[in-house]
Amino acid sequence: MDADKVIEMQSVTNPTRSHSPRVLILGGTSEASELATQLAARADLTVISSLAGRVSRPRLPVGIVRVGGFGGATGLISYLIDENIEVVIDATHPFASKISGNAELACKTLGVPLIALERPPWEPKEHDCWCAVPEVQAAASMVNHKRNRVFLSIGRQELGAFSNCEDAWFLVRAIDEPNEKLPANSKLMLKRGPFHLNDELQILRDEFISLIVSKNSGGTATYSKIEAARALRIPVVMIDRPRKYNSPTLARPDDVLQKLTEFL
Repeated sequence: MDADKVIEMQSVTNPTRSHSPRVLILGGTSEASELATQLAARADLTVISSLAGRVSRPRLPVGIVRVGGFGGATGLISYLIDENIEVVIDATHPFASKISGNAELACKTLGVPLIALERPPWEPKEHDCWCAVPEVQAAASMVNHKRNRVFLSIGRQELGAFSNCEDAWFLVRAIDEPNEKLPANSKLMLKRGPFHLNDELQILRDEFISLIVSKNSGGTATYSKIEAARALRIPVVMIDRPRKYNSPTLARPDDVLQKLTEFL
């Protein structure tokens, strides 16, 4: 869909009328929920939160919520037009690069302001033993050795990268039952965060974990596994974030709220 067709569709489907500014939050994170709570309380705005729908029982933010994909950048363009969205806030997970790329393209096509929020990554501290890798496949290649007992805590979307790891043993933690094949030698733990340090320490000890695989998600909800690894001197294979944006990002919800005043 080219820009000319988009403008034509907008003039046909959305006649000019008075309305409160409409803001779309691409969510699924605690920061997105915090923003939704603050913005939904404003009588001068209409705020819609969009969730990808990748977990069966998502924690719904305050206000209007839609669940499911848009159908790529083209579908998102149509949605922004149909819903008269005036500002998009991308507060998705740091590893949700596909929707962020679609949002950047859709907003650029329509000239809709995009505010991108990306929580800071974790940084190694004293006694941390991290090995950074660029992607999930590299982590799978690194850990597949017979003596390794691996705590695999990367969510359920990319577990298939480890399906051919037949030498190591894995404790796999996810919120919902994975759709992808698990490693042959594995135990599945279905549990939703946030997780607490004492519980993480107990898991690592009880399962004799010798190695942890984690995405560098940042935030506090799953950081206790990193603290537990530090306390027990367990190495961590840390998967680096993908590059999500070509434009600057903001680190805190308060920064987003301040930036929003420039557009509304």
